[in-house]
Amino acid sequence: MPALRVFADREDGGRRLAAELGRRTWADPLVLGLARGGVPVAAVVARRLGAELDVAVARKIGAPGRREFGVGAVTPDGPAIYDEAILRGLKLTAERMARAERHERAEARRRFERYRDGRPPVDVAGRDVILVDDGLATGVTATAALRDVRAGNPRTVVFAAPVGAPGAAAALRHEADDVVCVAEPPGFRAVGQWYADFRQTSDDDVLDLLAR
Repeated sequence: MPALRVFADREDGGRRLAAELGRRTWADPLVLGLARGGVPVAAVVARRLGAELDVAVARKIGAPGRREFGVGAVTPDGPAIYDEAILRGLKLTAERMARAERHERAEARRRFERYRDGRPPVDVAGRDVILVDDGLATGVTATAALRDVRAGNPRTVVFAAPVGAPGAAAALRHEADDVVCVAEPPGFRAVGQWYADFRQTSDDDVLDLLAR
């Protein structure tokens, strides 16, 4: 459905998001790309703002038989969070999702350790942190990542993405100091529908962008 495409690719989304964020004043900004797809967007934002770039990791916990449909999310070390309304609607419980939760936490830790390559986590205390992803669908993964960042006592934490579902963006404003989306189109179903090129970002892509 070509008419739905808003962004050519993640770099294009990053440029347009950076233009929005560049209108603000930031105190010692740190841009965190939410791995993996958020890192190419975050790299463009960090360059535009002259900010430090690093990576954040959160993993979606998918519904049984529908792994792409997030019912919860987990970070490498923080508590898992679940969308209680979705769990009720699917007649699921957090206890029933325990196996999937363990699997996703292990993968989050693997990625975090690989991306950091022995480097200590960046200190976010007192800084303006911009958590960037390539899009916002249900918001459950973003919520887990935001709570993880918030635990480090940043001055502010803002979530930013080129495109987001209007309802998810509104709900996420209870977690972040602000939510910035270039587009919040009606009829949102999936992040990928708003990109002409939405090829998968690899671990090597993430490492290359961080190394630059």
